[in-house]
Amino acid sequence: MRRDGLSAIIDLRPWFLWETANTSRRRCRSKSDWESEAMSVIERLDENSELVTLKTSSLTSVVEKEIERLILGGKLRPGERLNEFQLANRFGMSRGPLREAMRSLNARGLVDVVRNRGVFVREIPVDEALEIYDLRSAIFGLAGRLLADRLTDEMLLKLQAFLKTMDEHAANADFDAYYPVNLRFHSFLVTSTGNKTLVREYQSFVDRLHLCRARTLVQAKGLSVSNYEHREMVDALASGNVNRAHEAFFRHVQRAKLRFLSTLDEPPDTTETAAERKP
Repeated sequence: MRRDGLSAIIDLRPWFLWETANTSRRRCRSKSDWESEAMSVIERLDENSELVTLKTSSLTSVVEKEIERLILGGKLRPGERLNEFQLANRFGMSRGPLREAMRSLNARGLVDVVRNRGVFVREIPVDEALEIYDLRSAIFGLAGRLLADRLTDEMLLKLQAFLKTMDEHAANADFDAYYPVNLRFHSFLVTSTGNKTLVREYQSFVDRLHLCRARTLVQAKGLSVSNYEHREMVDALASGNVNRAHEAFFRHVQRAKLRFLSTLDEPPDTTETAAERKP
């Protein structure tokens, strides 16, 4: 019995010697070793944190673009309530990124957040829409003036390619194909001015007018007419005449405003102010 116990102790000796040596090594580690390991752990945590942030940010952006597409495509109509639970299920995601996307869409004027009621697709009153058209025409006219001075052959070729593509879609009365190209055409014109403040202010008005513009192009049969005006704008730019370019750009938005008015059942009397209409 004693022999068996001694044998057991002898059998444990290699493990005891290894553990003792390993413990000694751990105890002998310098302060710098511990600090280095700690920093490594922190860096891994930071990387994971940044990755999570990146994934959330990217997901929010994707969801925002998808909801915007649904709004502009008429799948979500003006005044319609955006059901958070249904959208989260539809996109297969949590509500956090969805709420971030809603906040961004609200800041861009595409949705309204009503306290204790929820989020709704923006409905723009006619008077407000007309005011935005006027502001947009002024800024767009300035864009034409600025761009006429810096137009290059490469820019002109790209603009002509836009016109050709939109002509094809207009001939087929294909609004779904025409509208995205139309948006890219206008965006290219404005960003090519090189004026970042102008781009930012112009885009804020465009975001709020998306629904009005879409309805105008469809109901007022404005595809071909709109692209005819685009061609006038490009011709004015090619002439190098800043005044002609300014006028062409300004007139394009003002004509769009008139087309918008033509889609209304009862166009408002724009010669009177709101105060004058009160009894």
